[in-house]
Parts: sequence; structure tokens; C-alpha cells
Amino acid sequence: MTSFTLADVRERTYKSRDAWWTVFLVDPLAARLVVWTANRTGITPNQITFGAGVLGAASAVCFALGSWPWLVAGALLFHLSFVLDCMDGKIARLKGNGSVFGAWVDFVFDRIRFFGCMLALLIGQWAATGEVVYLILAPVVTFLDLLRYLNGAQVAKTRQTMRQQLRAAAEGGAPAPAAADPESTETEPGAAGEPEPGGAGNVVFVEEVLRENPELDAEQVHARSAESGARVIDVHQGFTRRFGWYTGVRAALLRSRVRPHLFSGIEFEMFVCVVAPLTALLSLALPGATLIVPVAVLSCAALAAFEVLIVYKLWLATRDFAVEMRRLQAG
Repeated sequence: MTSFTLADVRERTYKSRDAWWTVFLVDPLAARLVVWTANRTGITPNQITFGAGVLGAASAVCFALGSWPWLVAGALLFHLSFVLDCMDGKIARLKGNGSVFGAWVDFVFDRIRFFGCMLALLIGQWAATGEVVYLILAPVVTFLDLLRYLNGAQVAKTRQTMRQQLRAAAEGGAPAPAAADPESTETEPGAAGEPEPGGAGNVVFVEEVLRENPELDAEQVHARSAESGARVIDVHQGFTRRFGWYTGVRAALLRSRVRPHLFSGIEFEMFVCVVAPLTALLSLALPGATLIVPVAVLSCAALAAFEVLIVYKLWLATRDFAVEMRRLQAG
């Protein structure tokens, strides 16, 4: 019988870059639970996903009850449900028993858990306090969460299409479909027809290499690529010129597996459904005091700011893309 170790879990299931909440507050616990679960039980990833859903439902019930002890309990249950949610993917990668349908179930349960708990928290607080601000926050939080999903998918498609067109131009092949046609950019990096990030063959994309090798810098990528005879393409020169400090910060974060997108969907969900309700502990000193509204508002602002930054970086990349295309087409 296979005996998995903590080192196995880290090597085979950890993502090369992840949200800082996951890296520091989830993975240390989830990895140890995965070792125990994989070695001592026959629990499947889908069963773990279902368990995360049950904890999420219990968290929503606690939030709906509204008083400070229930809010704290709901926050802890929501965090534990997220720990289980991280475990199912790790078990699947470690034991090789995942499925395509299981990935769909995991995604759908994630969305149901967050929206259910978020609505239970805000509506529960409205019922308890009568303050309309909680009802106003509910659609705002929902809109921003949906927006970041839509924006993330479209940004990824646009970046992939730019890579495909640049690769085709560099290799003298037919151009890939334009990014304006969303149906033409469904393929994800690494899938059939698209080389792995970093560029296979004679084309190297600087950002992809740096993402996988944070110890390098752009100059080293150019030097190594020149030695191998590969063509180097960098569509983020404009962003780097404007924010020279970003390269060092990004490399430092990636060395700890932390992605530079410091306030993504995971942090947004955790601040709304864990940090915000935990502020109910202030009631121990000041009866009825919480910071749910300020934390939720700041979370919305932080998520919106990072989404704007992503779009700005993409816009600069499209300008560099046009320059690179002209350079490649000119030979």
C-alpha cells in the first residue's frame, strides 16, 4: 500500500503560484490532512467536495442567525469548508482519482457556497439590525464576484490569442484567430495545439518563463534564449518600464509561491465570509459592534482596484503586441 508523505503532497499537489491566503492559511493544514486522509481512508475527492458543501451550508445557517457567537462560528466553518475544498483537488492529484465531472462539481459547489454564505450573512445582519446598507451590499458583492470571473476568462483568452498570433508570426505560420472572436480562444495553455507556457521550440515568451522561474530576470531570459537560438517575445515591456519595481516584488512573491494578484477572488471571499464576521468579536467589548460593513466595502474596493490593474496591464500588453507583430512580420 502506498504511503504518502508531506513532501509528496507538497511536490505533487502544490500549485507553483497561489493566493497568499491559501499559501499561508490553508495549505499548511490542508497538506497534513491530505496525508492522513490519503494514507488511512478511501475517501474520494467528490466526497470531500460534498463535505465542504455541508460545512458551507452550516456556515450559512450560522450567519443567518445573526448574533456574534453564530457569526464567529459561521466564519470558522466557512474557512474549514475552504480547507476541504483545497483538499479535494490535492487528493485527486496525489492519488490520480480525479474526474472531469468532479472538477465541474467542485466549481459549482464553490459558487453556491460563497453566494449562499454571503447572502445569509448580509441578509441576516439586515434582519438583526434593520440597516439597509446590508441589502445594498449584497448585489454589489455579487456583481464584483461575477465581474472578476468574466474578466479573468476574457483576459486569459486575449493573452492566449496574442501568444498564438505571435508564435505563428515568429514561425512563419498562418495567424491564429483574432481575440475579438471569443469562440476561437477556448483552448487553454498546454492543451492540444498550444505549447506549454514558456514557449516550446524556437519561441520564448518572457513572462511565462519568469512565472515558472522567479529566480531569473528578463535579461537572463534573453541571454539564455539567445544561446539556444530561440526568438524572445516580451509583451509586457510597457508595464515594466512604467513600474520598474514590480519585477523585483513579483519575483519575491513567486519564490514563496504567492501570485502577484494579491487580492483575487479567494481573498475577496475570505474577507467577506471570514474576516468580516469575525469582527463580531468586538461585541465582547462594545455590545453590538462589528466591522462587517467596512470590511466588505474595503474588500469590494480592493478587488475592483486589482481588476482595473489587470485590465490596464492587458491594455499595455496589446500595445506591445502590436509592436512585436510588426517587428516579426518585418523579419
